[in-house]
Amino acid sequence: FRMHLLALLPLLVSVSDLILTSAPSISIFFPATSATKVCTLQNSFQPDFVAEGDFVIGGIFPLHYNQEMPDLNSTYLPPPVNCRFDPRAFRWAQTLRLAVDEINQSSELLPNNTLGYKIFDSCAYPLTGQRAALAMLNGLKERDAPVCSGASPLLAVIGESGSAQSIVVSRILRPFRIPMISYFSSCACFTDRRKFPTFFRVIPNDDYQAIAQLLIHFNWTWVGLVRGDHEYGRFAVQGLLQELQGTQVCVAYQEMIPLLYNRKRALEIMQVMRSSLAKVVVVFSAEGEMTPFLRDYMNQNITGIQWVASEAWVTASVFTGSEYYPFLGGTIGFGIRKGHIQKLWEYLQTVNPQQYPDNVLVHELWEALYGCSSSQSFGSRLPSCSGQELLLEQHSAYMNTSSPRVAYNVYKAVYAVAHSLHNLLLCQKDRGPFLNNSCAQSNNIHPWQLQHYLQEVTFDIDGEEVNFDLKGDSIPYYDVINWQRGTGGNIEFVNVGLFDGTKSAGEELVIQDSAIIPTPVSPQVPVSICSTSCFPGYRKAVRRGEPLCCFDCVPCDTGKISNQTNSVDCTFCPEDFWSNENRTACISKKVEFLAYDTLGIILTLIAVVGACLTMAVFAVFFYHRNTAIVRVNNSELSFFILFALTLCFLCCLVFIGEPTVWSCMLRHTAFSITFSLCISCILGKTLVVLAAFTATRPGDNIMKWLGPKQQRAIIFGSTAVQVIICVAWLIDAPPYPSRNTEYERSKIILECSVGSNLAFWCVLGYIGLQACLCFVLAFLARKLPGNFNEAKFITFSMLIFCAVWLAFIPAYISSPGNYADAVESFAILASGFGLLFCLFAPKCYIILLKPEKNTKQHLMGKEKK
Repeated sequence: FRMHLLALLPLLVSVSDLILTSAPSISIFFPATSATKVCTLQNSFQPDFVAEGDFVIGGIFPLHYNQEMPDLNSTYLPPPVNCRFDPRAFRWAQTLRLAVDEINQSSELLPNNTLGYKIFDSCAYPLTGQRAALAMLNGLKERDAPVCSGASPLLAVIGESGSAQSIVVSRILRPFRIPMISYFSSCACFTDRRKFPTFFRVIPNDDYQAIAQLLIHFNWTWVGLVRGDHEYGRFAVQGLLQELQGTQVCVAYQEMIPLLYNRKRALEIMQVMRSSLAKVVVVFSAEGEMTPFLRDYMNQNITGIQWVASEAWVTASVFTGSEYYPFLGGTIGFGIRKGHIQKLWEYLQTVNPQQYPDNVLVHELWEALYGCSSSQSFGSRLPSCSGQELLLEQHSAYMNTSSPRVAYNVYKAVYAVAHSLHNLLLCQKDRGPFLNNSCAQSNNIHPWQLQHYLQEVTFDIDGEEVNFDLKGDSIPYYDVINWQRGTGGNIEFVNVGLFDGTKSAGEELVIQDSAIIPTPVSPQVPVSICSTSCFPGYRKAVRRGEPLCCFDCVPCDTGKISNQTNSVDCTFCPEDFWSNENRTACISKKVEFLAYDTLGIILTLIAVVGACLTMAVFAVFFYHRNTAIVRVNNSELSFFILFALTLCFLCCLVFIGEPTVWSCMLRHTAFSITFSLCISCILGKTLVVLAAFTATRPGDNIMKWLGPKQQRAIIFGSTAVQVIICVAWLIDAPPYPSRNTEYERSKIILECSVGSNLAFWCVLGYIGLQACLCFVLAFLARKLPGNFNEAKFITFSMLIFCAVWLAFIPAYISSPGNYADAVESFAILASGFGLLFCLFAPKCYIILLKPEKNTKQHLMGKEKK
């Protein structure tokens, strides 16, 4: 297969000449039909620099870059490509020559052997790179083409710069298994060993994680992406988008600079950049494509854009002119690690028109640097010069040797080939890496044999270790470059940080923020966001149909907080905590219970007053216990009632204060037992009154069944039922203190849970049953004779009692926590005062204010008129 393809190479070159050529005219000669048809190549693609050697390597450099591409519509013969000379790439080519010269002069590396080279120009265009690769394989002349016998005359290729060109060249070299070492192609696509098995590079693989970390470092969350129309740009955008997944960075737009530069399309891209809120633009493109684009960009007078440059153009000297600074100043990006080449300055000084009078590139170099022509034989219209002018530091595009980056990569690539070849030649017989432990033949080395050693080579150069991983990549290491204004107004590339891929995750990027000078428009690092940050206390609400970086700030709900900027969600506070007013922190919930505050003090005073009034009535009754009104109304039951009422008033105090286990068990049981005792006494008194006024027949013995003992039995029997209910309640499911957070989530309401709702309502129901029975009996006895028929007052007191407790039920159910306790306390106090005043106020009135009526005759209605 290789022999047939080699035989077809001249035809392929001729076809590529038909497609693209830099010559002013092309002529393909097809002789008349004869017995022997011959296709003659009328236009050749010659190398720019050639050196003979025992082993030959190739070099492909973009010595020109394409400003405007021809119209390739295949309807007519295309015009030549309009290319401009690139002094920077010319310096790279000279670096290869310098490295080869150093190796040939070395007594330690490849002794007794020499390296040769063939250097071609790719014009920074894939098709021209293809022509260079094919011409390199063909040989310098047509008669050199039939080289199918033996090994390839070309062992390795140093190139290409752009990833698009390298893809084409690598695919051409792949069938011949010729290794290729790129010095400037960083596309991640080359890591695929199935597609690019012979590809190596001394530039790190595009580490899009570095750019992603840079954007995150400066909080640039809304950015634009611009790329070139080639594999490098496509893979770069895909890789960056993958790295940005899961971060806060969003892409506002993606635009592509056409490979065939189109000004109309470029202006459309600039309009998008001008109107977008994204003030940071990440560009994956080569300097050749960026040159016409930036020219139109400057003509549009667009400023305020923070450029993030890929390594392909972040150190491009073509943009260092002072006219670029107002538009490109502050550009930041990742550049190739700089190195040191000791003899490069002196070597570049030796390249001049006088030394190379027939080399067109050298004369173009002089035209680019001095604006003059060193020879009129090349048809230049520029003024003439001697060609002996001194090369100075001001010619930085060519003479920048203080911090070589790409040139240093070229230098390492050549030495990688030399060390690999040196190791190959040192192979000992029967200890080699190939079939049957064989070694390569020194006079017939195949490129694939060199690739084996290239994969395993390791050497040091200027204190840096150089090697390749299994994918042909080198160690990822970048300098962070910032474009700043120099002393002469031009742009200088200043190191402001580094990215070391060997460090652990999160520690790779180191940036000196104080050393960065942003865009000339603002002294501060620009802000590039779609929405302003959400402060603590707010959360981000993504707008429908827009990227995640475009959002509204919504306050957190009550009970939730966010204590960080740009919180995606608000978090609930723990159970015993609540959000503060700003929703930024959780604070302890306010604990509420019926404490000795205003309400508690009022209830306490009312209870104490009620108890004091009851004891005062008790004292009055005890003092006047021998008077008619006291004796007639059953003084013993009256004293029982007053005692029970005193306990009723005092049991309200148990409802005030923080609930405890004992206070909760005492509250309802004490209240129910004391009220049951009180109503039992009233019931007993009612029965006595009813019996006394209904026993009208002589010898009627009804009263003997309601004597003092029977009355006590009724009282204690009725009360005992309530006591039994309470004891069963306390044993089965006693009341207990609880923390109520359901009624008002911002507070903790300490209350007493009844434990058993059935027992609670049984207690109240029994009191209600007693009150209703007492009310019915008193109502029946209300019209019995006598000036002081106590049944009327008992009826009225029971009416008030029932009304209070009927109103209590809905009020208690609808009142939460401490208010429920207050409602129950008010019900106890109201019913207690109702019983006290209805039963004892009329009697105290007579005892204290109308003593003349405190007689048996008046009470029986038998006093004399």
